Amino acid sequence: MTSPLPSHVAVVGGGIFGASTAAQLARRGVRVTLVTDAALGSGASGRSLAWLNSAGQRSAEYHALRLAGIDRYRTWSARVPGSSDYLRFTGGLTWAPEGESFADVFAYERSIGYDARWLSAGEIAAVTPGVNPASVAAEGAIFNPGEGWVDLPSVIAVLIAELTRRGGTIIENAGDAQPVVEDDRVIGVRTESGERIVADAVVLATGPDVPDHLARLGVTIGTQSPVAFVAFTKPVDTELVAVLNTPLVAVRRTVGGGLALDSAWSEEEIEIADDGAIVVHDATLDRLLEQGSRVLAGNPTLELDHVGAGFKPIPADGEPVIGAIEEIGGLYAAFSHSGATLGLITGELLAEEIATGVASPLLATFRSARFTREHELTATP
Repeated sequence: MTSPLPSHVAVVGGGIFGASTAAQLARRGVRVTLVTDAALGSGASGRSLAWLNSAGQRSAEYHALRLAGIDRYRTWSARVPGSSDYLRFTGGLTWAPEGESFADVFAYERSIGYDARWLSAGEIAAVTPGVNPASVAAEGAIFNPGEGWVDLPSVIAVLIAELTRRGGTIIENAGDAQPVVEDDRVIGVRTESGERIVADAVVLATGPDVPDHLARLGVTIGTQSPVAFVAFTKPVDTELVAVLNTPLVAVRRTVGGGLALDSAWSEEEIEIADDGAIVVHDATLDRLLEQGSRVLAGNPTLELDHVGAGFKPIPADGEPVIGAIEEIGGLYAAFSHSGATLGLITGELLAEEIATGVASPLLATFRSARFTREHELTATP
């Protein structure tokens, strides 16, 4: 220990990472001020497909962290009253584009002990209803029964209520809040209006803005955060319960009985206007709704309710950035594409590090320093 443990932490960001970290710090007796640019949950957490999973192939460390993340949601579902309204472990179903195969993905998942079952199109209805068998790849699909989905604004609301009960302070609509640094150590946060919040430590949990916030402090982390959107439908009559990850559309249920839809191709059709506004064209939305209908049994008509558009937080190498920023004492960050799956475990591990000064082994490979080292190697003549 080279410095005293913090008694007051400022958390910047009102999404799932910020709310989770703030509530966990408060549980440990740390005084917390949470500052967010707009309303709580109005950023990336409010427009997430929020599929809870560790499907596919990734590093062993990332897989382990995601499994821990899913485990914390299972604990939440067992202990938080009313959580079944917004947190469901109803499985995930995925299939390959025609002409490709997911047989190797299935074999890999089975080899690492990830719960996976291969289903033919004819077997799907009996296992996970609501899917149009005609839309499934000829080779069949992978069903992962342990996966699920979560409504992040609902989780954030519970966490914020706990933070408030434990004496935490919440400042919404603070604009672009920035850490204040003196002598290579953070001393607090300054809001866009100039209000100064003195703190012993600061957590940056500002979604896709984390790299920019760090860059202003002279710290570089790689980012590839693309513009993206999720379309939310009005309530629809369907038996679907699983999360679908299909070649042309991903689908999950919503709290209000509608569906959340996104896809890779639809994101490519987004335009950025001269004034920086994100433009999602009606033709793109119409096609996405059509694709959503196509994968559902009975092909119900889907009506658009609203669109959540913004930049998707993705580090340059795809792996999370979580933990202390080595260049600046008392500064921490949480930046990841898998905000839903990692939402609870990230807050827990970060809060434990901050409150105890002991680094988590689970986060060892996810430190921002990997980008610093990469930058130094690139800059070496």
